Amino acid sequence: MDRTELVELLSPASLRLLDSLPPYDSTGDVLKLVSDLRKAGHAPGLVSAVLSQSRLRAKASAKFGEFAERMLFTEAGLEQATRLRVAALHAGRFAGLAAALGHPPRVADLGCGIGGDAMALAAMDLPVVAVDADEVTATVASFNLAPFPNASALQADAETVHLADFDAVWLDPARRTSGHSNTTRLTRSEDYSPSLDFAYLLASRLPLGMKLGPGHDRDQIPVDAEAQWVSVDGQLVEMGLWFGALARPGIRRSALLLTEGGAHELTAGADSDDAPVGELGSYVYEPDGAVIRARLIGDLARSLDARMLSESIAYLTNDTLTPTPFASAFRVLETLPFDEKKLRLALLERRIGTLEIKKRGVAVDPATLRTRLKLKGPEAATLILTRVAGQRMALLVERVR
Repeated sequence: MDRTELVELLSPASLRLLDSLPPYDSTGDVLKLVSDLRKAGHAPGLVSAVLSQSRLRAKASAKFGEFAERMLFTEAGLEQATRLRVAALHAGRFAGLAAALGHPPRVADLGCGIGGDAMALAAMDLPVVAVDADEVTATVASFNLAPFPNASALQADAETVHLADFDAVWLDPARRTSGHSNTTRLTRSEDYSPSLDFAYLLASRLPLGMKLGPGHDRDQIPVDAEAQWVSVDGQLVEMGLWFGALARPGIRRSALLLTEGGAHELTAGADSDDAPVGELGSYVYEPDGAVIRARLIGDLARSLDARMLSESIAYLTNDTLTPTPFASAFRVLETLPFDEKKLRLALLERRIGTLEIKKRGVAVDPATLRTRLKLKGPEAATLILTRVAGQRMALLVERVR
């Protein structure tokens, strides 16, 4: 969405038109809807703008639920926005500062994007000013924050904002190229905006929380920060860094899993030592991505009385099923030859036509291999390709629900 399209949207009549549209249906007759809107006298630019927003609102429901129905979005802003459930946890940390301060902390949200985190802060009755350098993005954030009297948005370079009146800072550096659609991920942290140097210097002055990508270089994590990796329904979504009073005492590594069943967390004061490598047992466990990134596999293994399948490979094994929210469990049915021809024959004998392939520690492309295996039959199975005590092995397993 560019400035012209945004101007088209922000009149009361345009917003009423947007809100009046039927639920977006990607399989529906979009051309007919466009034709109907044009026949009703709406300008082509406005029709394009409201239909784009209708599509983005439908897409945004996964992150914002019913709130998406009254929000505005840019393509890039939605892609980078924090899920509302995660943003609420961020906001909860800031709310925890109130007891020490004697009043709700005043929060600066630097690099606010479309305002998702600022909305969560404002919903907890925290005064928040959301800042973004891009004019369109800051305007969209202002619209989304309009229902909250304790929130406002400002267009400004985050590194120029005067912070004397604030008690804490939330910072979400831009990690993609500029623009509102078709952006690409920045591969060098020195290109982030605002810069990490600015963020770390600011963290020495004020309690600060910062959102980074889950694959961020761990060597750049300051020793005084709490690093928390978050996964939502098995999808790794972010690494949060927390400084000062926002960091929990004694915790420097955390894996937080948000599932339909609730929240589950592993914490530690540092990376955990890996468990010893041992023989293949009756069960194999695949740790959640947050546990792997936080390097808490060893702690998880000890809680399961499990051992590593192979050094530096994130699969665990034991002899007795131990349910855990921190890993997917698989029952080992049999070991199969790693040789592709023998594997194809073995799967053919077992009439396996649908195959989930998981792999770690071996150079195999699952999609390509699945095609070459020429699967046939009514049965479904899961195959784990990995190393056991350093040796390549194929494990036919069934997922434990």
